[in-house]
Parts: sequence; structure tokens; C-alpha cells
Amino acid sequence: MERLTISLDDELAKQFDEYLRTQGYKNRSEGMRDLIRDKLEQQSLAKQAKDSKHNSDCIGSMTYVYNHQERELAAKLAQALHDNHNIAVSTLRVPLDHNHCMETVMLNGDTEKVRTFCNEIIARPGIRHGKAYLVPVEVEHYHHEGKSHVHSTPKT
Repeated sequence: MERLTISLDDELAKQFDEYLRTQGYKNRSEGMRDLIRDKLEQQSLAKQAKDSKHNSDCIGSMTYVYNHQERELAAKLAQALHDNHNIAVSTLRVPLDHNHCMETVMLNGDTEKVRTFCNEIIARPGIRHGKAYLVPVEVEHYHHEGKSHVHSTPKT
């Protein structure tokens, strides 16, 4: 492990310590590592988006809140998930009250297809508080004794 030393002005250090406290970090190093990883992941995904020749894969999640009473929205969301079953691998729906649900969809696949799917869901009328979190991965396919499986290793 390599040790890095950084200098922060007093106000920024105070804000960072407050951030660490509210997020539950035990020390500054853990918080700084997560911030660096997040920035590198976002940079990698942005680079992949610019490089149209490069097919890249990601894993991730998308969470959104919606009113399940809104005209046909729940049925349209279910159909969109079925139409994209190759990238929407699992869904968790949590009722929040008599009208609203929060849904989290676990994602896996080509980054541009996943991003397009997320944007289409989050932009639908009736969807509120939608957010996608994508992590770039290296995908390796293994075959052993007639069985195959896939490893998705985070790039950062």
C-alpha cells in the first residue's frame, strides 16, 4: 500500500470531516479512497461513452420512486423490465405508502445499453427521484468441464 499526504485548508478539512461523520466513515483514509474510486469510475464511464468503437460493460443499480396508481405506469415499467431482461437482472420493489413505491433494479451489460435503459426509465412521466449508479467492469468468460460462467471484475 502506498501512503499519500494531502494538505487541505481548515474550512475544507472541517467540511470533509463532517462528510465522513455523516456517512459513517471510521477514518479519513477510507473516505478519501471511496471518493477517489467514485471519481475514477465516473471518468472511466465518461471515456467509454466518448469512444464509440469500444464496447464496454458495467454493473450497477438504478433506483426510482413512482406512484403505482398513476395511469398504467406500473404495467409500463414491468414491460420495460421484461423487454430488457438481458440487462435488468433483478428488481426490488418496496411500498412506501398507499400510492408510492421505490424500486431498485440491478443492472449488468453493455454500458451504453444500460445507460440508455436507465435514461428511458428515469425520464418517464410519473418517475421521481430516479438515479443510476454504474461501475465499469472487465468481463471474462470461463469454460470448465462443459460449464461456463462469467466474472465481472470492477475496473477501479
